[in-house]
Amino acid sequence: MQSQDVAQRPAASSPAGPVVDVEQAEAALVEHYPRLVRLAYLVLPPGLGRSRRVLTAHALTQRALPRSRTPAPVIPAQSTGRDGDPGYALVRLQVLRTALEAGVPLRLRAWPKRSQLPPLLPQVWGLKLFPRSGGADELALDQRLSTLSGPARAAYALRGLERLTDDGARKVLAAAGVADPEGALLEAGGVPEQFGLLDSPEFDPCSLQARPTDLMRRRQHLKAALAAGAALLVCGALLGLPGEGWGPDGAAAPPYARNPAAQAALDPAKLTRVPAAAWRVSARTDFSVWPARGDLTGDDALLRRALAVWARPGETVQVSATPGTPSGGPAGPPQLLYAGTVDAAHVVILYDGLRIARYAEPKDGTQGAALDFARVDGASRAEAGAVVLGRADGNVRYLTAPWVEKAAERDLLKPGSGAMDLALDDGVTAPLASPALRSGPCTSWNVLQVTDGTRTRLLTDLGELVPARLTTGRPGSPGEVSGAKALRTWQPFACSLGTVRSAGVRSVNAWAFNEQPLPDASGSAAWVCTRAETWRGGGARVLAQFHTPGGAYGAVAAKAENVPACGARDPHVLAGVLWKAKAGDWYLLAAGSRRTASIRATGGVDGSAPGSLLTVPAEQGAQAELKGTLEDGRSVGGLR
Repeated sequence: MQSQDVAQRPAASSPAGPVVDVEQAEAALVEHYPRLVRLAYLVLPPGLGRSRRVLTAHALTQRALPRSRTPAPVIPAQSTGRDGDPGYALVRLQVLRTALEAGVPLRLRAWPKRSQLPPLLPQVWGLKLFPRSGGADELALDQRLSTLSGPARAAYALRGLERLTDDGARKVLAAAGVADPEGALLEAGGVPEQFGLLDSPEFDPCSLQARPTDLMRRRQHLKAALAAGAALLVCGALLGLPGEGWGPDGAAAPPYARNPAAQAALDPAKLTRVPAAAWRVSARTDFSVWPARGDLTGDDALLRRALAVWARPGETVQVSATPGTPSGGPAGPPQLLYAGTVDAAHVVILYDGLRIARYAEPKDGTQGAALDFARVDGASRAEAGAVVLGRADGNVRYLTAPWVEKAAERDLLKPGSGAMDLALDDGVTAPLASPALRSGPCTSWNVLQVTDGTRTRLLTDLGELVPARLTTGRPGSPGEVSGAKALRTWQPFACSLGTVRSAGVRSVNAWAFNEQPLPDASGSAAWVCTRAETWRGGGARVLAQFHTPGGAYGAVAAKAENVPACGARDPHVLAGVLWKAKAGDWYLLAAGSRRTASIRATGGVDGSAPGSLLTVPAEQGAQAELKGTLEDGRSVGGLR
């Protein structure tokens, strides 16, 4: 989150310079457009996704033109053709300022700034546009930059792309509204100064690849839009009939007078309450056998408010739902899992067989009540191990399943440091650090470790109600992340979990599908595929990652969504990366899963090899198409 680093009303910290007219600013913008767009692309938050970052970077740059004659700030320009050009200094400052504003979270009681909203123009319908992929070094740098705050990314770009001194970068950041320029420079200093890589195609939003968007999803959205339009017409006709409405809006909804089932769903006395020992004898071990826990399970007024808000949340209620989760009211009386006091809030957790619903309100009233939903249909014992009760001060508290005997906190980046025990009070854990709330560099990734007497599992907070289960091993038969080998497998790739926050993730598996000797005899690199499965079935996200010896983090070599690769349905994968040896030579390295019989590269690099590994000399920036043949004769394409 970058709201603490960017001032609400940025003001230049240096006196005004020469007055720049619109024509002069336009000339500077047109002449240096590619550089300005690249600067915006580097500063924009990575969470937007590469395609939206490209369009937003172009939109912000095109809107940087002033409306009238404007004083240029006295800020150092670059040393080449832009030195001393006040027009360039002016438009660069505007691009930087709006790119930083785009990373500031939206607030409920404040009008969003134009840069915080998706750009109206340019727009490309039916296509995803993204820069061409670079080599392993560029991918590693991109991943490191994604862990920085917006001001720190801006500081790195001003140093590397604009070639400004620290003093010059500090002045530009201050003029752009950064509250702590010195801190941004210090944070940026934690990333190696690989400034030459910023000129690569990986960071060039003007040299793009085009791919179609999800064709099946577009068709489904069209059908859903038609159905929604028909439903609106019907509802409009019904609302026009004589009779009483639902009553005034508010935090709590009024009961349904004419619908007995809906009225029963609002009655706290009819909530399902499971006996404490039901899970021991039940054929199922999921959320349906959780008992009701907490110190407020007898507070009928609180439970009635929670049920009423679920049925019809008022205008002041903050409602959120993970992707693919319906947010409508319960069809009948739900099951009570928890009602109690968590930090400074009263919290109620309910379950209706499909969803977990969390209602929270302040201790001293209902103003600021929140309602969150998460889809959990088909949960097994492994996925029904914990639910988030609340997050505060960078920490998270969980309510664990009744079969959990022991809870602990573990840092995935430090597999040898052991786990720190967490106290359990009626299933509620002591607070532990949440990676979902962290801002700044990824220096740790704390997860919840639960033990039920027979198995130990790891669960990670991804900003949702239900933590995601972590596994490792071949798709179709993954194992728990409990042994030393499994923990070492996850270590370099833990920070990549940040790419699937708030995506409705059910589980994430890390599969070390191959190992490749490096051509300069510096050791062997690991190829690992991480696949995030969602509760809704579709929308799985796959990353093929490349980890060289001695590297702290893996580099993302390829990524894809809604593909079967690395999954139980298709446990195969093929990926490649451009890699630079210490001597300066470039190579295309490619690897497939163990049952790959041969690999061939065409296009910018031409070569082939039997087996599951390919090493071919290449040129920097070369583009290649990969195709593999499996042992059974089937073809597999390279993951992109």
